[in-house]
Amino acid sequence: MNRSPAVLATPLDPTSVTRRQIVVRGVVQGVGFRPFVARLAAELGVVGFCGNDVTSVFVEAEGPESVLDRFVERLHRDAPPAAVVVAVETWTVPTRGEAAFTIVPSRHSEGRRTLVPPDTAVCADCLRELFDPADRRYRHPFISCTNCGPRFTIITDLPYDRPVTTMTGFPLCPRCRAEYDDPADRRFHAQPVACHDCGPRIRLEFDQTAVTGDDRVLGAAHARLAAGEVLAVKGIGGYHLACRADVEDVVQRLRDRKHRPDKPFALMVRDLEVARRLVEVGSAAERALTSTAAPIVLLRRRPGSGIVDAVAPRLDELGLMLPYTPLHHLLFASVPGSDVPPPDVLVMTSANLSGEPLCWQDDDARTRMAGIADAFLINDRPIAVPCEDSIVRIEDGVRPDVEVVLRRSRGMAPLPTEIPATDTVVLAVGAELKNTITIAAGPNAYTSAHLGDMSTLEAREAFLRSVDHLIALHGVPPQAVAADLHPGFLTSRWAAERAEAENLPLLPVQHHHAHLASLLAEHGRVGRPVIGAVFDGTGLGCDRHVWGGEILAIGEDVTTAERVGHLEEFPLPGGDVAVRQPFRVALALLHHAGLAGRDWTPAGVPEAAVAAVRSQLRSGIACVPTSSVGRLFDGVASLLGVRHAITYEAQAAIELEAAAATASAAHPLSAPVVDGRILVGPLVAAVVAARDAGVPVPNIALGFHEALTAATVELLTATADRTGVRTVGISGGVFANRILARDLARALARRDLDVLTHSRIPGNDGGLALGQAVVARAMLRKGRRD
Repeated sequence: MNRSPAVLATPLDPTSVTRRQIVVRGVVQGVGFRPFVARLAAELGVVGFCGNDVTSVFVEAEGPESVLDRFVERLHRDAPPAAVVVAVETWTVPTRGEAAFTIVPSRHSEGRRTLVPPDTAVCADCLRELFDPADRRYRHPFISCTNCGPRFTIITDLPYDRPVTTMTGFPLCPRCRAEYDDPADRRFHAQPVACHDCGPRIRLEFDQTAVTGDDRVLGAAHARLAAGEVLAVKGIGGYHLACRADVEDVVQRLRDRKHRPDKPFALMVRDLEVARRLVEVGSAAERALTSTAAPIVLLRRRPGSGIVDAVAPRLDELGLMLPYTPLHHLLFASVPGSDVPPPDVLVMTSANLSGEPLCWQDDDARTRMAGIADAFLINDRPIAVPCEDSIVRIEDGVRPDVEVVLRRSRGMAPLPTEIPATDTVVLAVGAELKNTITIAAGPNAYTSAHLGDMSTLEAREAFLRSVDHLIALHGVPPQAVAADLHPGFLTSRWAAERAEAENLPLLPVQHHHAHLASLLAEHGRVGRPVIGAVFDGTGLGCDRHVWGGEILAIGEDVTTAERVGHLEEFPLPGGDVAVRQPFRVALALLHHAGLAGRDWTPAGVPEAAVAAVRSQLRSGIACVPTSSVGRLFDGVASLLGVRHAITYEAQAAIELEAAAATASAAHPLSAPVVDGRILVGPLVAAVVAARDAGVPVPNIALGFHEALTAATVELLTATADRTGVRTVGISGGVFANRILARDLARALARRDLDVLTHSRIPGNDGGLALGQAVVARAMLRKGRRD
């Protein structure tokens, strides 16, 4: 067997030593685990070897028994920062009398795969080298080491070695090879390692012209950005569209080209100093911004920031991230010899048309972004797996300054969630919006990066690629398929076809049941009773009505969820059409509250459209009953003149929350609770009365939030008192609302309830696949399939 150079040569007394075979499972590849093991062996005087296989890092260690005990303990305790050690298995084997510890080549073995490491932001050591003129990687756009850089997005197979990454096309130069082979070097077996001589190259393409040479490319990019152009920038997991954020016409031009009229754009800022000029950055936000995941963080904007309104129209917060690749850092740095100043802040939004998946392949980006980007900042390192930016928010609920994940993607996926172990491998396919998929195998559930909405052919193709990739990476063909209860979802139809084609059990899971199960899984509470408020926009209920304001109870058996309370149902005229036109919901709420005769026409909506909806409500034709809190928010937003039609999901509710955040005081409103239902009619009547009395809209909006919070607390508390269950969960997309989530969690905690909220797993539909997998495996264990 060919081995790397030994890092230890210490003779041992053969009469005093023992030898252990050790298997370390978890995120232990691509994170510097083998050199860590070798250094630890050198420190403790242990001989033997270690290496990678598809399931683990394997180790054979020989030394005194007490020393081996410390060695195994420190494999857990002192693992590299990016490693996640899930298990260490060890047993005694015959001694071999070696005199050195070596790192051996990877080998293949049968069984489930090791955990795939996520991408991480460029580390401080690499940044110092990036801007050190004396370093040979000075201004190298792809500088990386064992502690940072792309991982998940460049892996094509396991075990994680350079030949099965997209770096295989870049042979190492002698100096990089020496670092790569040296166990004492920071770049030992760092698969993305490269330099100016052997690494990928950047270029700028525009008007059938290509600029090459790193500094020439960056100088030209600065000039075009300064001139107000839009650049498509290839990153780790896909392309961004970048432009200035301080010129209204420039941002509006991007909106027009991208067909994204209102949805906020993310920003990338040079550093924390710039971030503090734009938004309120507390200690928790600083930790999130500077973490290895480097997500987009939603933060309250400061007045006078210079960021134009078109970046986040009518909202009180901005989504910011720091540069997380070397190329990003170079985009915000001066170019030697150039007189064009670098930007401090850029719009940095996903490269796609509204509703389409992220562009991640070069030819696809050139085609789909041809009418959007003025120039393309491209590199020749292929992307194996597309991956959007993660999004988090800092919230103060039961605990202060909690980082809450709203979109779990780059830097976070595909790290696993530990769940009750069974022998059945389940593929769960999520729902239609904010889609993710999950593979549950053994004690772990592996959830994909964010895939988006399943509304286009491109999105469906991305879904299929993700299914194949997740199964291949983890080496676990599914033995059952779980999906949403709604038969009309594309994901549900695909699941049914896959199950039939492969003769697999198909397990439909009710939407809100899956939400609450995902919360239990996140907290390690599966199998323990919980009462949950699950509020969202749309989910097919067990009675075939549209649910979305549910109080559910789950006992020790997670296979069933009892509906113990809900928002009172009201009609939804036109079904999904009403989701895009909140004025329809407003008219329905007036009708339901007995106020249909009021002379109210939403501004800008044709009178004929209003008359048609009123007629529809009178006849009841195509009026779907709903208990959706999301739709209630939409309707109230329209009644208050905040938003009558939307251009992105939850826009009306988001703008209603933004209005409430500016209130001078909450106007007192109430929502009665009767027979386990939060009554809608009296609350709507009170909202309308306050509006007609001239109460400021922000004050009514805040009063609406507080009334809904109070009613929910009353219903949950009564259920807890009746059942004796003192654990209460909060889940569903509506709880992305900061005011509602914060006030509800605090009020429940004051009543001595154990409150569970989402943090690591999205509470929106991005967490559904995890919940589906948990429920489906419990069903199979119990012998249920429906």
